[in-house]
Amino acid sequence: MINSMRKIVLTSVFVATAFTLGAQRTEAMGAQPQQGLSIEEVKDGLYVIMGSGGNVGVRVTSEGVILIDDKFPQNFDDIQALIATVSDQPVRYVLNTHHHGDHAGGNVEYINIAEIIAHQNARDNMVRGNQDAPPRVVFTDQTAIYLGGVEVRAFYMGRGHTNGDAVIYFPDLRTVHGGDLLHGTAPFIDYGNGGSSEGWVSTMNNILALDFDTAIPGHGAIMDRSDVVAFRNQMEAVRARMADLIRSGMPKSEASDRIRTQELSWTMVDGLFMGRSIPGFYDEIAAGLP
Repeated sequence: MINSMRKIVLTSVFVATAFTLGAQRTEAMGAQPQQGLSIEEVKDGLYVIMGSGGNVGVRVTSEGVILIDDKFPQNFDDIQALIATVSDQPVRYVLNTHHHGDHAGGNVEYINIAEIIAHQNARDNMVRGNQDAPPRVVFTDQTAIYLGGVEVRAFYMGRGHTNGDAVIYFPDLRTVHGGDLLHGTAPFIDYGNGGSSEGWVSTMNNILALDFDTAIPGHGAIMDRSDVVAFRNQMEAVRARMADLIRSGMPKSEASDRIRTQELSWTMVDGLFMGRSIPGFYDEIAAGLP
């Protein structure tokens, strides 16, 4: 699905200690650590950096680069090197899609050279969690960056993965970057930071109201609009399945096993969705039943 004109792979030069820490943090966020980062063209002037941590959007303009997320602190040098392969302009802005360390950990480096922007709730989550380099600029409903004749918009469309997820929209390219509101395997609902499956469905419907044909997820391959619709539909279906199981008398202790079905791919994925989301998911669905 990527209209890939180029792909550059950069082997990381992590020292052992830094790589181990990064691997542990990446596993905690549901993605597998990788030793290399790569950059691929999504559309003209828009690239994605994949590898360890969340997917980084790179919007190139004639007056500077706008980044969407910045991975872990130890990825900074590699990200900068990859950006240099597609632009000779400096990074001017970083938009954080949310506060998790595999997406906003690089703030500690980028705050020295660029302006970082996030939703107010994302910043609050960073401050409460004692994360380094929370953004100096926040928004509540929406904001925009205009740079080099390019418009990049950021929306808060409601709760989902967390209570501070930003949806980034490139109107001239009909493309969105959804952060972890979109995921290539199975989503993690961070109930400790305001996540909600019910809110997620509503937020997905708001995203689908935008005019786009391409989407960059927080992790995994580039999506098209039908993939985003399928993601929304599976969220609805998983919610309905949990509700049916609870109505049948299923206790929370059995939820992780009994929710599994081949028809719903998320339920077959071991890891964050099954291991950490299910208890809160059970409680959320149970609380909403008559």
